[in-house]
Amino acid sequence: MRAPERPATYAERPERLATTIDASKFAIAVKPLSAWETIANNGALRKLAILVVLALIWELYARRVNNQLLVPTFSATVRAFVAAVITGELPIAVWHSIKVLLVGYGCGVLIAAVLTALATTTRIGSDLLETLTAMFNPLPAIALLPLALIWFGLTPLSLSFVLIHSVLWPVALNTHSGFVSVSPTLRMVGKNYGLRGLRYVAKILIPAAFPSILTGLKIGWAFAWRTLIAAELVFGVQSGTGGLGWFIMNNKNILDIPNVFAALFTVIIIGLLVENVVFRTIETRTIRRWGMATS
Repeated sequence: MRAPERPATYAERPERLATTIDASKFAIAVKPLSAWETIANNGALRKLAILVVLALIWELYARRVNNQLLVPTFSATVRAFVAAVITGELPIAVWHSIKVLLVGYGCGVLIAAVLTALATTTRIGSDLLETLTAMFNPLPAIALLPLALIWFGLTPLSLSFVLIHSVLWPVALNTHSGFVSVSPTLRMVGKNYGLRGLRYVAKILIPAAFPSILTGLKIGWAFAWRTLIAAELVFGVQSGTGGLGWFIMNNKNILDIPNVFAALFTVIIIGLLVENVVFRTIETRTIRRWGMATS
C-alpha cells in the first residue's frame, strides 16, 4: 500500500532589507590623461611617432654607412626635396604623374563598373567577368608596356593603357565579390520595391557592398601608383620627359642620389596622403557613418 505524501516544507527566508543612499555623496572621479596615454589614444599621433622613429633609424643607418652614393641621410634627402620643390622640378614631375594617373584610374574604374553591373544583372556577364579576371588579373601591368609602346607609340595613351589594366581587375573583382555577398534579405527588399537593372544596383547593391568596393578602389589605386612610377622609368627616359619615374631615372644617371631619394620620398608622401586623407575621408563619411565599421 502506497504511503501518504508528506506536505512540502519551505525554508524560512529572512526579510529583505532595503536602504536608501544619498546620491549626492557620490561623484565621478576624473583623472587627467598622461602625455603617453594621450599619444596612445590618438591614432594620428601614433602614426606620426612611427614615422619619426623610422626617420631616425634612416638617419642613423646612413651616417653609419657614410656613403651618399649608396644611402643619403634623411636630412640630406629633406634638403634635396626642399631644393627640388623651390626650383619647381619636383612639382612639375608630380603634376605630370598625377594627370596621367587620374586618366588611367578613372577609365579603369569606369570600365570595372560597367563589367560589374553587367555581371550582376546577367548570367553571361558574370561568366565573362570571372573568365576575364582569371585570365588578366595575374598578368603584371608593367609587362604590357612594350606592347603599349608598339600600339600607341610614345604618347600618354601607352601609360593610360597599362594603368587601366592595373586598376580594372582588382576593382571589378572586389566589387563583384561585394555584390555577391549582399544578404538575400536586402535583395528581396529591393525586388519588393520593384527595383530592377541599374536602379537595383545603385539603390541596393552599391550601399550594401560599399566596404568591398572601397577596398577594391584602394587596391586599384596602389597598383596604379606603383605601375605608373615603374612605367615612367622606361617611358620617361625614352620620350625625354615625364613624371616622377623620369625624375628618378634622370637623377640616377647623373648620380644625384639625394634627389633620387627625394623623389622616392615624394612617392611615399603622396601615397600616405591619398590613403589617410582621401580614402579615410570617404570611409568616415560612408562606412563608419552607416555603422559598417567600428574602428
